[in-house]
Amino acid sequence: MSNKDTSFTNIPKAIDCNGKMLDFEHPRVMGILNLTPDSFYDGGKYDSLGQSMRHCELMVEQAADIIDIGAFSSRPGAKLISLEEEKHRLLPVLQQITKEFPDVILSVDTFRSEIARVSHDMGAGIINDISGGQMDENMFATIAELNIPYILMHMKGKPEIMQNAPIVKDVVEEVKAFFVERASKFKKPGFEKLILDPGYGFGKSLESNYELLRGQENIRIMNLPLMSGLSRKSMICKVLNVNPEQALSGTVALNMLALQGGANILRVHDVKEAVETVKLFEAYKKN
Repeated sequence: MSNKDTSFTNIPKAIDCNGKMLDFEHPRVMGILNLTPDSFYDGGKYDSLGQSMRHCELMVEQAADIIDIGAFSSRPGAKLISLEEEKHRLLPVLQQITKEFPDVILSVDTFRSEIARVSHDMGAGIINDISGGQMDENMFATIAELNIPYILMHMKGKPEIMQNAPIVKDVVEEVKAFFVERASKFKKPGFEKLILDPGYGFGKSLESNYELLRGQENIRIMNLPLMSGLSRKSMICKVLNVNPEQALSGTVALNMLALQGGANILRVHDVKEAVETVKLFEAYKKN
């Protein structure tokens, strides 16, 4: 790759996130706030309001550009929770964060259009949907109506079965075709607030995850921003023979590769290290 990276040349310079502007002049860092008891890495760590707020405050202090709040686990094999349980976990935390951190761009990780609507009304600026609109037929219409940025992620199957028959070949072509097909369903003229997420670890074999990372820039369509979520995932743990708690250095390494491959947003558990990775990447591009 040339030092003069062109990944940011043609994408939108900024998008309006429910009244807050997110620009893409430089790579951005999205910090993860899991409100679940069973997520693969930090399940149960932030399942009280006080714990959630302290972690959010830490990520803000560490210069996260976005906080992504998730109330259901999407780890391989995870069972779906009810709408009522998702609301019970999410809404009190979302309400408190919008009150205490009014300037922070908040993303809500949900596949449900009802949650998307309530979250928008409470101040969320982005909806992050692991299913790419496949698990709620009303999601795309809701997103277009709300005119809220939407992260369109590729996942094969549902979390509880997605690793039963993962993609083992031609993953770049499959993911790109998925983006083309799903993006075409946004019928509202002028709606361009899409962010693409290749869905590392979601229904892909170990080899396909690395093939996807190598070909990441090739999945971009319509000059849309790309988000990479590699943080502490099994594609790191299996290669290094470590558990998620030991996968920070591997995460940093793959995040740098993702930036070189055109990522505009890094979704991470460890904000400080990701912010430092972005700074080093920016220094590299200038020299």
